[in-house]
Amino acid sequence: MIGIVDYNAGNITSVERALKSLNIDCILSKNPANLANCQKIIFPGVGDAFFAMQQLKETGFNLFLKEWVKQNKPVLGICLGSQIIFDWSEEGDVNCLGLVEGKIRHFYSINPELKEKETKVPQIGFNNLVLQNGECPILKGLPDNPDFYFVHSYVICPDNPQVVKAYADYGIKVPAVIQKGNLFACQFHPEKSGPVGLKILRNFCEL
Repeated sequence: MIGIVDYNAGNITSVERALKSLNIDCILSKNPANLANCQKIIFPGVGDAFFAMQQLKETGFNLFLKEWVKQNKPVLGICLGSQIIFDWSEEGDVNCLGLVEGKIRHFYSINPELKEKETKVPQIGFNNLVLQNGECPILKGLPDNPDFYFVHSYVICPDNPQVVKAYADYGIKVPAVIQKGNLFACQFHPEKSGPVGLKILRNFCEL
C-alpha cells in the first residue's frame, strides 16, 4: 500500500488518480496514523512553503515524515514536496523539514541575470532531463533526455551536489531529481508528464 500525504496543498488528488490508473493500491489521508502501515509514502503538493509547513506541523506530518525517513523507509517528494524536505525556503523565509541539507531559492536570487534577460518565472512547461551522478532506481528504464512537466519559481539548492540525479536547463542548472538513501524527490510533476512520468511513479512503487 502506498500512502499519500494530504496537507491541504494543491494537486494532491492528481497523484492519487495517477496511481489508480496504474492499478496501484493507495490511500490519501490528512491523518498520519492512517498511513503508518503503508510500505511507501508519496509527499506531493503545489503551493506556498510557509503555509505548507504550518499545515504539516498542525497535522503532525512533520514529525511523521522525519521518523519515516529516519527508519530509511521509501519516500517520494513531488514539486512542493521536493522542496520542503530541505532545511530552509526563501519562499516565506521558513525553516522546513531538514531531511536533506540545503536551501530553496528563487530563480532570480540564484542568478539575477535571469531577470535582466526577462526569463519567465515560474518555469511552466515541459523540459528535458540530463541524468548524472550514477544510477537512480526511480529513473530506471527511461529514454535519453526525457521530458517532464515543471511548474515552479523556486529551485532546490542542495549542499551536496552528489544527491542530484538529474537536472534541467532553464538558464541555470535546475536540480530535478534528488536521491538520499530511500528518500527521492522530483521537482517536476510525474503525474502530469505522460508515460515517462507514470514510469517514475511505477518505479518508486515497485522499489
